[in-house]
Amino acid sequence: MTEPRRVLLIAHTGREDAREVARAFCKELTAHDIVVRLIATEASELEVDPRSFSPAIEVVAEDQHTATGCELAVVIGGDGTILRAAEATHGTSTPLLGVNLGHVGFLAEAEYDDVESTIQAIIERAYTAEERLTLDVSVYQDKELVASTFALNEASVEKAARERMLEVVVEIDGRPLSRWGCDGVVCATPTGSTAYNFSAGGPVVWPAVEALLMVPISAHALFARPMVVAPTSVLAVEVLARTEGAGVLWCDGRRTVDLPPGARIEVRRGASPVHLVRLHRAPFTDRLVAKFGLSVEGWRGASERRRRNGGDPA
Repeated sequence: MTEPRRVLLIAHTGREDAREVARAFCKELTAHDIVVRLIATEASELEVDPRSFSPAIEVVAEDQHTATGCELAVVIGGDGTILRAAEATHGTSTPLLGVNLGHVGFLAEAEYDDVESTIQAIIERAYTAEERLTLDVSVYQDKELVASTFALNEASVEKAARERMLEVVVEIDGRPLSRWGCDGVVCATPTGSTAYNFSAGGPVVWPAVEALLMVPISAHALFARPMVVAPTSVLAVEVLARTEGAGVLWCDGRRTVDLPPGARIEVRRGASPVHLVRLHRAPFTDRLVAKFGLSVEGWRGASERRRRNGGDPA
């Protein structure tokens, strides 16, 4: 007997529009013999009765097996919901298809108005998946590993108290680079370059570029510039032992680790990439223009220049 197709569905159930869209996905996908898997708490909040669907709605606990056997995960909400879904699928090859109901929604592939065509693309398997670099993050205290986690967008070391500055030494590939008194340090991926990294003044890096980014936040130092390093590099941030007060590590703005004076944070390329579904092959430039509402008025483009110059692009 052929194993049925399965799709994991994760939604921002605190929003009525997300609940409405989630129920529409359940109805249409199950009508085409695709099993929809829901996390138990969300199934209750969506008010979905598994008995009313055919072939089935699967209700599962949220653990390391949530995405096992699913061909993709449909994520309905904003970038925060997609980052939550990245946790649920971490360590698997299950790709994420984001349907944006938030504001910018940089990680999402589809918008609210695209729901019908997105459902059809899933039914017809008319999509591809691209691999995105992640971060593996380790926290040490007195040379002992005390915490480990991952990030899709960024791992940021920040001061815990507003009134105090964080004193750190940063290191790249086992060599000290500089000491900063700062509000924090962001270590980001190309995917996260349009998130916290962007707000901190870091560069926008195209997703196809394999690199790691380090950006100081409000650093009082002569050398405190955003840096782009090799994907094989290891970045480290040490909280100076004489620092007054503590710091905190944030990963994707979701998971935290307290950092006492003397803590060491190491960031390297993640062993498990995240896969994002693509329905269209639009250039990343177009995504930047659309998401940030950038003005391109006056642009003529190479084709227009060739026409005006009789075929000569010069």
